[in-house]
Amino acid sequence: MSANTSATPQPAKMKKDESFLGKLGGTLVRKKKSKEVSDLHEEGKNAINAPMLPTGTEIHPEDTLMEENAERIMLDPTSRENLKFKDLLKVLIDWINSELEEDRIIVKDLEEDCYDGQVLQKLFEKLSGRKLNVAEVTQSEIGQKQKLLTVLEAVNEMLRPHGWTIEWSVDSIHSKNLVAIVYLLVALAMHFQAPIRLPEHVSAQVVVVKKREGILQTALVTKELTSTTEMMMGRFERDAFDTLLDHAPDKLNVVKTSLITFVNKHLNKLNLEVTELESQFADGVYLILLMGLLEDYFVPLYNFFLTPESFEQKVHNVAFSFELMQDGGLKKPKARPEDVVNLNLKSTLRVLYNLFTNYKNSD
Repeated sequence: MSANTSATPQPAKMKKDESFLGKLGGTLVRKKKSKEVSDLHEEGKNAINAPMLPTGTEIHPEDTLMEENAERIMLDPTSRENLKFKDLLKVLIDWINSELEEDRIIVKDLEEDCYDGQVLQKLFEKLSGRKLNVAEVTQSEIGQKQKLLTVLEAVNEMLRPHGWTIEWSVDSIHSKNLVAIVYLLVALAMHFQAPIRLPEHVSAQVVVVKKREGILQTALVTKELTSTTEMMMGRFERDAFDTLLDHAPDKLNVVKTSLITFVNKHLNKLNLEVTELESQFADGVYLILLMGLLEDYFVPLYNFFLTPESFEQKVHNVAFSFELMQDGGLKKPKARPEDVVNLNLKSTLRVLYNLFTNYKNSD
């Protein structure tokens, strides 16, 4: 009897457990369905709010929280992979690193390294010769934006009188808007006549997200970052070589003959002779040897490629010759090593003429 009594409740307990699991399972199913409905609702809202959004561009959570009439700009992913755009980024990064070498600042990524104002502050101070009254290190967002405000006010005050359109702001730079950062750096490079060659006709597509009457509206806009070299340099006074090449080509041969006479006066000491300025200095070897002769020292052969074969080796040689020129007290050449290697006559003439004016009386 007792056995029957003890055995009878067990099926009821089993049903209770099964009922509990069933309820738990039902709860999980309902939660899953609820999440699916929520996801579907969110997907539908995004589809309504951004019908024209380019493939590969994501709506960020902060976009849906934008205030009415607010605007947000994002770089289209396809532009980020554009080779000319990548080349422009590399030229700007190399330029910044060259300018800030003494400060031991190394920039690797424009978005991550420029947004807080530290690099932009140092770069502006180096280029302008002005010291800005800002804190050296700022970790807080408020401090970073205050530094950016001070830097950009100084930049804008300098650029506006020269007709520049301000395409950047504290918020756009601090939010790591790459297009705004590039616009700013290109403007600084052009204004201060940086010794670099900006790639021509670089543009980027940006996605502009606006909030109107609670609905997100998107549009794809093309931003022109650089034009032709002539137009970009047209903001500045043209130098003697621009005038010579454009308006007095008949005198060009006279200048080339004078420069050839000058370089051969020294290179002949090594039984070397130049007949073509464009091609014979393009690998950098003669420039390095010429600097050694002008400054009266021997350049160790392990410092450069005596018989360069690749483009990179030639660029290394020309860049090294530029370092020797600076060690000799000359200003850094305005030409890019790549331009000399690419047989750019104007760039080669500028480099050689700089040597001529400084060493024309050397034996």
